[in-house]
Amino acid sequence: MTPTSNSPLAGTVFAETLRGVRCIRLSVLTDETTSPERQREAGDIASAAHNISFGEGDQLREAVDLDVSASKVGPFDRPQLGAWLAKPDEFDALVWWRFDRAIRSMSDMHDLAKWARTHRKVLVFAEGLGGGPMVLDFRNPMDPMSELMMLMLAFAAQVEAQSISARVSGAQAALRAMPLRWAGGGAPPYGYMPVPMPEEHGGIGWTLVPDPDAVKVIERIIRECLDGTSLNQIAVALNAEGVPSPRDHWSIKKGRVKDGKVLDSRGRPRERSKWTGANIGKLLRNPVLIGWKMHRGKPVRTKSGEPVMITTAPILTREEFDRIGKVLDDRHHKVVFTARVDSRALLLGVIHCDGCGGRMYLRDSERVQARQAPFYICSPQSRGEVCPQPTNVRASWVDDYVTAEFLRRVGSVQTTTVVEIPGYDPEPELKATLAEFEEHQEQKGRQKSKHAARAWQERADALDARIAELEEREKVEPQRVVTHTGRTFADEWAGATTEERRAMLVEAGVRLDVRKGRAGGWRKLDTRRVDFTMSGELDPAAESVAVAAGDDEAVKRNEAPPAPGSSARLIETCQERVTVAA
Repeated sequence: MTPTSNSPLAGTVFAETLRGVRCIRLSVLTDETTSPERQREAGDIASAAHNISFGEGDQLREAVDLDVSASKVGPFDRPQLGAWLAKPDEFDALVWWRFDRAIRSMSDMHDLAKWARTHRKVLVFAEGLGGGPMVLDFRNPMDPMSELMMLMLAFAAQVEAQSISARVSGAQAALRAMPLRWAGGGAPPYGYMPVPMPEEHGGIGWTLVPDPDAVKVIERIIRECLDGTSLNQIAVALNAEGVPSPRDHWSIKKGRVKDGKVLDSRGRPRERSKWTGANIGKLLRNPVLIGWKMHRGKPVRTKSGEPVMITTAPILTREEFDRIGKVLDDRHHKVVFTARVDSRALLLGVIHCDGCGGRMYLRDSERVQARQAPFYICSPQSRGEVCPQPTNVRASWVDDYVTAEFLRRVGSVQTTTVVEIPGYDPEPELKATLAEFEEHQEQKGRQKSKHAARAWQERADALDARIAELEEREKVEPQRVVTHTGRTFADEWAGATTEERRAMLVEAGVRLDVRKGRAGGWRKLDTRRVDFTMSGELDPAAESVAVAAGDDEAVKRNEAPPAPGSSARLIETCQERVTVAA
């Protein structure tokens, strides 16, 4: 395999056929000027001119790395090229279209040249200096010409890469400041998709509009969150139904799926990501939902301090966004009860042990096998606690008692639907902008150049102007419209499921405290060992019903016996919801 010329430049032709690997790299999948087809064609021409073969069919030797930046990913770390470099005995030469398809840094050049010299390889570039082919033959360790040429080319490539990076960063900074303009370069924020800029807004570039598929998921998440469902439970349900996570959504929408697996930006299959409560919380708190442009977690602002918009059709209004944020904030200060959907217990979250105040749980599996009735028991050990007077009670007794007592109090009360008209409170944005201003102030005086100091001052002035504007805005209180359905709780009780009954008891603030039983109390429930209370929004209505029936003292004493044979079901009351723009 001796070349007919010692020159590392054009004109080298090998006397024997070399086993070559055709190398293709692309930084951006949509770049047509450096498409894989063009690189493949140039490699074929160079290989034919220099007596190099890439093989055919299953024996084809080719390394295709798409959407891989040479400035960020070295040759040995690229998926396919790195795999070939790890088995040097299977080929003699590497063929690229141009030098920048191989490397763009001095350090990568040093590593690749050292590898080629160690393994006696030939590096071929279809278009080298002056546009002609170039061959760097490292098989002769005594010839330094190839390494010298590679050193000079690597220096030029690194300078060009840095220049390109500076131009791209400058262009992206300019695009960020443009209202409605989306810079692209990756997946859009979850909930949106890119479309050509409408003519009425200039018709140049791209903007974002709501993605109908993602918006449906966001609407569902918001509804369930307002209904009291925890973020973790929402995530479990979404994963069980196979709803694509934000990370996978865009890949699937772009058709990057193979054999049921999602492909990453480089075309490699990866495991699907899962929804988590933490990610849902970040999604609901992201101001991009109200159309704000975000950069590195902070809003992009105009010189007057106003947030720059990324779309003309935000998914949420400011009022809706603030309401969701308040719900999430409140959950940090109190425990939100979420009923288990797999539980058969009517009183889960309702019944408590009077000895320790902890919840009681239905224990039925072992007792059913022993032909005994299910019981609610106090289980302090599961909480790592000790109960001074642990108790248990037959489930059917307390289920019937709570059902009858609850319906006796509110069975004749009409059910209502509640619609809340959001107000506006400038306080959340004011606090966020003030925190951003204070963080910006910590950088005061650290600027070394006049340009940096001017840019710092411009942002400080913009934030200050926005704070002043928010301070002048007035708060608008929300309104609640209550509409009676014409039906009572007792009317609807018969059609409700156990889960629906339990949800309504919890929402009404029903609580049953159970003390230890007395001797002889094994035939029926001793009502002296239970305390029934109700502290939710239905409590005033229940008191009104009791007063109208002349039973207000019984309500206060909480000693009224259950009505014999009472049977009814609860209607699911309408929860306050946020209306999301489709």
